[in-house]
Amino acid sequence: MVNDRLSALVSGEPGNYVPPVAEYDFLLKEAFGTDIVARSTDGALTADDAMDAIAAAGEFASEVFAPLNTVGDRVGATFADGVVTLPGGFKDAYEQYTEAGWLSAAASEEAGGDGLPITVVSALSEFWNASNMAFALCPGLSLGAIRALTAHGSQELRDFYLPKMVSGEWTGTMNLTEPQAGTDLAAVRTMARDNGDGSWAISGQKIFITWGDHDVAENIVHLVLARTEGAPEGHRGISLFLVPKFMPNPDGTLGARNSVTTVGIEHKLGIHGSPTCVLQYEDATGYLVGELHQGLIGMFVMMNEARFGMGVQGLGISQRAFQRANDYAHSRVQGAVMGLPDGTPIAGHPDVRRLLLSMSSRISALRALVVFAADLQDREAEGNNQAIAEFLTPILKSWGTEESVHITSDAIQVHGGMGFIEETGAAQHYRDARITPIYEGTTAIQSNDLVGRKVLRDGGKTAGELLGMMQAQLQQLATFDHPVAKATVDRMGRAILAATRATEALAGNAAAGKMRDVFAVSVPYQELLSLLAGGYMHAIIATAVLGRDTLSADDERRLTEADFFGAHHLAKVHTLAETVAAGEIA
Repeated sequence: MVNDRLSALVSGEPGNYVPPVAEYDFLLKEAFGTDIVARSTDGALTADDAMDAIAAAGEFASEVFAPLNTVGDRVGATFADGVVTLPGGFKDAYEQYTEAGWLSAAASEEAGGDGLPITVVSALSEFWNASNMAFALCPGLSLGAIRALTAHGSQELRDFYLPKMVSGEWTGTMNLTEPQAGTDLAAVRTMARDNGDGSWAISGQKIFITWGDHDVAENIVHLVLARTEGAPEGHRGISLFLVPKFMPNPDGTLGARNSVTTVGIEHKLGIHGSPTCVLQYEDATGYLVGELHQGLIGMFVMMNEARFGMGVQGLGISQRAFQRANDYAHSRVQGAVMGLPDGTPIAGHPDVRRLLLSMSSRISALRALVVFAADLQDREAEGNNQAIAEFLTPILKSWGTEESVHITSDAIQVHGGMGFIEETGAAQHYRDARITPIYEGTTAIQSNDLVGRKVLRDGGKTAGELLGMMQAQLQQLATFDHPVAKATVDRMGRAILAATRATEALAGNAAAGKMRDVFAVSVPYQELLSLLAGGYMHAIIATAVLGRDTLSADDERRLTEADFFGAHHLAKVHTLAETVAAGEIA
C-alpha cells in the first residue's frame, strides 16, 4: 500500500493550504457508516489505514504542490522551438509524487497498481486539486488513460504500456477535439490508415489537449480518436488508437520521436501551469485500442472517469478559495461590525458571514456527495449501486464545477477590492475554476445526459430510487428532537415533492413529443437535483452528528451549515421546479 512508501516523500517549503483531513475522517468513519472503507474492501483496508494515507497526502499536497501553485500561474508553461517547458520545480515535484507511489496507489490492481478504493482516491484528488489544480490534471488524465487501456486494450498493449504508465514514468492524454469538431465527436476527421503490420498511420490535428506535451516525464501515451478509411460516417465510424510521443524499443527504452508535433500551446484565462497543446499527427504510428469503429466505448471509460474527477476538482479549488477568503475575513478589520466590539474582523459582518457560510455549506455537501458516489462505485456489484452512481456522475460534474465558479467568485467578494488584485491570490482560483464547467463535457452536455439517458430512458426508475433513499434518511433524522433536524426534514420533504413534480413535467413533455420543452430546461432540472442531493448529504451529516452524546465545535458547525444550506440553497429547488414545468419560452 501507499503507506509503505511514504518515506519517499521529500519535504519542501510548506504552502498555505490546509487539507481538510478531519472532514474525511468524519465521512469515512461516521457519516456513511462506522467504516465504509472496510465495507467496500471486505476488511482488507480499514478507514484507519485510509486516514494514514489521506493525512500523508495532505502533507504532501501542502508542502510540495501548494508552493508551486502561484509559480505555475505566473510563469506558466512555455513553448519555444517545438518544445514545451514547465515552470521550475514542476519536474522535481512530479518525480517526488511518482516516487512516493501516489499515482500507482490510485491505479487499479488489474492495471498493476495498489487499487485504493475510489473513496480514498477521491480524497487524495481533492488535495491535489486544491493545492495545485493545473498540476493535478496530469496524473488525473494518466489515471483515466490507464483505466481505458485496462478495459479495452489488447493484452499485448496492456503488458507493454501499463507498467510504465502506472509507475508514472509515462503519462497519458485524451485526444478528442479538433478545430472543426469541438464537442461534436461525429465530426472528427483525423484519419488512421492500416499499415498492414498491426500498426496504423494516424494523421490529423487535435486541439485543446491537456498536458499534451511537457518535460516532467520521459514519454507521453496519447489516446486518439480517429476514423479509418471507408468507416461509416458519424459516431459509428470512430476508432481509438494509442499513439506514443516516443516509439519504445522492445525492452521499454525509448527510440525515435513519433510523428507527433506540438504546434503550439494555448494562452488561457487560467490553469497556466497546465500545457494545453495543439498536436499535429503526420502518419504517426499508433495501435488500435478495442474494436474497430468502437472507439467511443473505450474513450468514454476515460471520459466518465474524467467527469467524476472534474467534480472533485471543483470541490478542491472551492475549498482552497474558501480557506483563503476565510483566513482573510478573520484577520481583516474594516468598519464597525453591527452588535460586536470595535476591532472585530470583517468575518463578523452579517453579509460576510453569509458568504462564508454559503461557501462552506456547499463545500461540505459536495464533499459528502463525492464520498457517497465514490462508495457506490466501490460497491457497484451490490443492488442498484452502479445505476445510481452513473446517475450521479453528471450531477457531480456539473454541480461541482458550476459551484467552483460561484464559490471562487464569492471568495473574491469577501476580499473586496483586494480580491481583484492578483497579489492576494484570490483571483487565480476564479480564473482556474472557470474552465471546469466547460471541459470534459459542458454543463449542458451533462444535463442532456442526465435527462435523456438517466431519467427518461428508464422511465424515472433510478431517479425514483434515489428519492426513496432520501425519504428513508429523513425518517432517521426525524427521530431527533432538535431544531435543525426538524427544519431539515421539513425542507427536504417539500423539496422532494417539488423534484417529483418537476420530473413528472419532464416525462409528460417527453411523452407528448415536446422534446424542446424537455431539453430547454435540462440544466435547471440538473441544478434542482444537485441542490436536492446537497440537502440529502446534509441530512446524512446531521443524522450522524445528532447521534453523538456530546457535540464538538465541528459538530455545531456542521449543523449550522445544514440549516444554512436548507434555508439558502435547498429553497431554490421550488423556483427551479417552476422553471422546469414552464419548458421552453418561445
